[in-house]
Amino acid sequence: MSATQLLPVLPLDDDVVLPGMVVPLDLGEAETRAAVESARAGTPNASTLPGIRSAPAAEAEVLIVPRLAGEYAEIGTVATVERVGRVPGGGTAALVRGTRRAFVGETGTGQGAARWVHAEEAVEPPTGERATELAAEFKSVVVSMLQQRGVWQMLDAVQQVEQPSAIADLAGNAPYLSAAQKLELLRTLDVTERLEKALESGREYLAELEVSDTIRKDVAEGMEKQQKEFLLRRQLEAIRKELSELTGESGGDGDEDYRARIEAAELPEHVHKAALAEVDKLERTSEQSPEGGWIRTWLDTVLDMPWNERTTDVHDIAGAREVLDADHAGLADVKERIIEYLAVRKRRAEAGKGQLGGRRSGAVLALAGPPGVGKTSLGESVAKAMGRNFVRVALGGIRDEAEIRGHRRTYVGALPGRIVRAIKESGSMNPVVLLDEVDKVGADYRGDPTAALLEVLDPEQNHTFRDHYLEVELDLSDVVFLATANAVETIPGPLLDRMELVSLDGYTEHEKVTIGRDHLLPRELERAGLGQEDVRITDAALSRIAAEYTREAGVREANRTIAKVLRKVTTKAALDELSLPVTVDAPDLDTYLGRPRHLPESSLPAGSQRTSIPGVATGLAVTGAGGDVLYVEASLADAESGGTGLSLTGQLGEVMKESAQIALSYLRSRGAELELPVADLKERGVHVHVPAGAVPKDGPSAGITMTTALASLLSGRVARADVAMTGEVSLTGRVLPIGGVKQKLLAAHRAGISTVIIPQRNEPDLDDVPAEVLAELEVHPVSSVREVLELALTPAAAPLPQAA
Repeated sequence: MSATQLLPVLPLDDDVVLPGMVVPLDLGEAETRAAVESARAGTPNASTLPGIRSAPAAEAEVLIVPRLAGEYAEIGTVATVERVGRVPGGGTAALVRGTRRAFVGETGTGQGAARWVHAEEAVEPPTGERATELAAEFKSVVVSMLQQRGVWQMLDAVQQVEQPSAIADLAGNAPYLSAAQKLELLRTLDVTERLEKALESGREYLAELEVSDTIRKDVAEGMEKQQKEFLLRRQLEAIRKELSELTGESGGDGDEDYRARIEAAELPEHVHKAALAEVDKLERTSEQSPEGGWIRTWLDTVLDMPWNERTTDVHDIAGAREVLDADHAGLADVKERIIEYLAVRKRRAEAGKGQLGGRRSGAVLALAGPPGVGKTSLGESVAKAMGRNFVRVALGGIRDEAEIRGHRRTYVGALPGRIVRAIKESGSMNPVVLLDEVDKVGADYRGDPTAALLEVLDPEQNHTFRDHYLEVELDLSDVVFLATANAVETIPGPLLDRMELVSLDGYTEHEKVTIGRDHLLPRELERAGLGQEDVRITDAALSRIAAEYTREAGVREANRTIAKVLRKVTTKAALDELSLPVTVDAPDLDTYLGRPRHLPESSLPAGSQRTSIPGVATGLAVTGAGGDVLYVEASLADAESGGTGLSLTGQLGEVMKESAQIALSYLRSRGAELELPVADLKERGVHVHVPAGAVPKDGPSAGITMTTALASLLSGRVARADVAMTGEVSLTGRVLPIGGVKQKLLAAHRAGISTVIIPQRNEPDLDDVPAEVLAELEVHPVSSVREVLELALTPAAAPLPQAA
């Protein structure tokens, strides 16, 4: 049975004392002072009789009970009061030593103001070899901790402890254990279990100490290395300075050289501030750091930019118009817009208002038209007319937003965007920048370049354009942007809204002859190694090339055809088959180019024309290569074949399919009025086909053409071969307006069509058509399908050719 002892209680808030620990206690606390005074006043288990005693008097003892969160523990530590005295500052303190564990029992009565309880001694179970092994291991962990912390005076005391229980209780001195963990050790009577808990916590703390020590050593070594490197670099700079003074040579492209270049460059204030900040960063960067190379590349890019360079605009408006007319035939709309821009700037200069700059001052023109009409070459002519530098930026196929706005400098191999590089290449801040093929910009996971172009091409924003690489504002408001595109439909709406659209619908035959004579022929003569007088191609030959050997909106194919003629002439001259100079006339083209590939439908024999049989009509359409002529064919299935319904072929889009259905529905509903035998359609299928099936087709403008083809089929009246038409049809028989009238009329003129039917509401668009084309065409604006049929179909009394 364990011994019981009456002891005063000394509550200890938020801390735990284990056996073997020596702790000082402040007697300023009333409960602590009362417990110590009561213990010293008398001990219940000591002899109180006077006289001589053979044994020493019992030491004053207290029961130290942990009080955590206001609650007393059920177990405490019996501690002897070894000393009581004053401390510096005037207070009193007691030094106590824990001796053994004891459970808190019933309340008793004793001397003094303290609370007395019966303390029942806690008996530890016997220990085995496992406890001895754990004690040795924990003791080595404690020694390692003390060594790392440099607490050498405690090492001897720890080394003298031998008992496993006492070794386990050394954990009570550990600062890394919480009060709750220490209380758990106090409650654990089994020595082996107590050692396992203490060892686990000790190992974790020792590992943390080792990591912290490693980090501290690494930091110290790094600081020493940086300090050493700093001193050596300062010494190296001083040596270089002395050498440069002795030799009289520059010290090289060092940081001071960048600073001097920045001061001499007269950069804008915000750019100057950013550049000096980068130089300061460069001076703090070591030579081995890759960041130094990135900063130098950025500084070189900024210093190479023409921040203060601007060309003077030409104010000779008549001279600028002459330059544009000399370089390009036609294109009156574009030339007029450029002349207007120059006239406004001239007026401001004469009024003393200075150059127009800043917000809403930029000029952004979009040149839209088929290939070969001179969109790209026009940009260079515009720059020449304005007296500005010219640079071309090819946008076709780019898919990365960084191509426009630049890469961020954190990326390896970062570069500024194409806009900044164009400004740098031009050598001035107000060049003419041609954004070629803006309609062929793609988009993928790397971003949408067209979204980045919104800021570049918006006059409201581009005066503060910010490239990701430069990270400084760049004023693009004085830059003239010319964008080129073949198909306006593929340009996103927000981007198209920021540009002033100028359409280049193609050249007339007269303009093609002028371009061929004045531009293409001299250039190809030089390429073929021929003199300007060696070969002469007459206007009649050039006109035939444009009409019969090429059928295009531009002059690219005509250029290749002229080059082919010159190659043939050069070859014959080399073989002594002819002698120079040579004149090539229209009949001679058969010798050099073979038979014509494009003949007007009306020039063919009547039986060979597509419209020679009922059910075929001629329409007009707009493609990516300009205007074009298309034919719509219709046929009726035999009643005995069992075919019904409407079949559509020719790779038609949804809108074009709907136009065919609308045309058939209109004829079904108005058959009696139009004197058409629509009753047979109940038992006979209708097939509508648009030739060139490999080419996708869509749009509403073939509506009246399909109606005419079906009406021709049902009535047996042949559609006129010299008539082409365009317009959308409604279910009520109205002819609705469409787009691309100019391109379609140019295509009809190229194809030898003499009569064109257009919607009446498109009549204002005729003002854009060249006068020489309108003079050769008979244009009929119509508002209803009945008018179309009267104009397009031959009279019913005319004899019908038999189908081949």
